[in-house]
Amino acid sequence: QVQLVESGGGLVQPGGSLRLSCAASGFTFSSYAVSWHRQAPGKERELVARISGLGGTTTYADSVKGRFTISRDNAKNTVYLQVNSLKPEDTAMYYCNAKRPFSGDYWGQGTQVTVSS
Repeated sequence: QVQLVESGGGLVQPGGSLRLSCAASGFTFSSYAVSWHRQAPGKERELVARISGLGGTTTYADSVKGRFTISRDNAKNTVYLQVNSLKPEDTAMYYCNAKRPFSGDYWGQGTQVTVSS
């Protein structure tokens, strides 16, 4: 069974940090690029970060550049999103996605990040 399970979300104050995790199973993890997306109430889903299969290439949305860092540990079948200097506008459900053209496109259930004082 293919699974992606996000964890690490929570309630934090502005300026705080979290490390989100996406644990994968059921497919050849290192062959897949992985991305993080977020969706806030009343807003469209937004791509926030992406990492290539071996971790050599990363990209970020302008809204999070310099504050968020995506990384992966293929030995643990896990991708991380370190989120720093959090702002209230970062509040959203965060989802991970594993994708390989012509092979698969998988989504997790999401983890909630809430930034509030």
